[in-house]
Amino acid sequence: MSRHSKDSEAILVLEDGRYFEGESFGAPGNTFGEAVFSTGMTGYQETLTDPSYRRQVVVMTAPQIGNTGWNDEDDESNRIWVSGFVVRDLSRISSSWRATGTLPDELRKQGIVAVQGIDTRALTRHLRERGAMRVGLFTGDDATRPIDELVAEVLAQPVMSGADLAGEVTTEQPYVVPAQGERRLTVAAIDLGIKSMTPQQLAARGIEVHVLPGGASFDDVLAINPDGIFFSNGPGDPATADGAVALMRAALDRRLPVFGICFGNQILGRALGFGTYKLKYGHRGINIPVRDTATGRIEITSQNHGFAVDAPIGEPTETPYGRVEVSHVCVNDDVVEGLRCLDVPAFSVQYHPEAAAGPHDADHLFDRFTALMQGAKETSNA
Repeated sequence: MSRHSKDSEAILVLEDGRYFEGESFGAPGNTFGEAVFSTGMTGYQETLTDPSYRRQVVVMTAPQIGNTGWNDEDDESNRIWVSGFVVRDLSRISSSWRATGTLPDELRKQGIVAVQGIDTRALTRHLRERGAMRVGLFTGDDATRPIDELVAEVLAQPVMSGADLAGEVTTEQPYVVPAQGERRLTVAAIDLGIKSMTPQQLAARGIEVHVLPGGASFDDVLAINPDGIFFSNGPGDPATADGAVALMRAALDRRLPVFGICFGNQILGRALGFGTYKLKYGHRGINIPVRDTATGRIEITSQNHGFAVDAPIGEPTETPYGRVEVSHVCVNDDVVEGLRCLDVPAFSVQYHPEAAAGPHDADHLFDRFTALMQGAKETSNA
């Protein structure tokens, strides 16, 4: 089967053969990745610049995208990381007073293939039923090629399971985000795909943040004499992150206060002896409810992950580092959303408490990390 289209038209082809025709509004060309959907109604700029979306084609479930344009303030990193972008309707105008450009212009500037006019509701339902899968976006003349040829190209792409991607998004050189006001504490932040709002949240609490490359050694960490160590979010399969796991265990052995988010939660899970697994279609959006197992409190959270920690929910589990309990679970599907160590100063969550586009229910976790470090510092000085 073949079709004919104008130069502006495009086609989205899934690995199982289903396809959707639309119109190109980004850079010309073709792109491949894992098709995932995000339920966030705002914050598309933060989504596009989140390094955790490396090698993924993001489908937005909100029907209209682009109405606030693009600005110079909301980037979560120095570039767009998604492999491709898919929306139902592209806003014809940008109405925000903060906008310095438009979404299509920025996508074209950074070479990102994007498609509009897709039935994103049908596509999202398909991904929920069949699971996240490989996808190709084809534009121009390639959009007219036979479907079986396009499917073959999609099937030739690597899958996300087993993908080691943190090294592709981490900083090449260490850098420092100074504390705001008086410096109270120092943190080593391991960049596995860190978002810029995270060090800002720490700095706002009087913490000097030394952001280190994902391949940093424990000697690199000790060289800055930190009061704690932070493990960031990031892309790929946590089962491949042996170096980060070894670094986490070194921190736990030293009883250095630890806080991990998203990928960092999975790294802590592995360091404690738990396994990880790939979710059917993951959690991506800024409206995902999580329950604190200790208080029963529900927080609405920002999430972006396709893997999860396989840990027992309920009574604490004995690990090589003492007792550990699941601190948070997803209300929607009971996926583990956080770990709390009871005998060493370490905890983690699967979501994003920095959430630049909101919600801000989990901001207090940065205060908790600050208190954990302050307590450990006072104890060591006693």
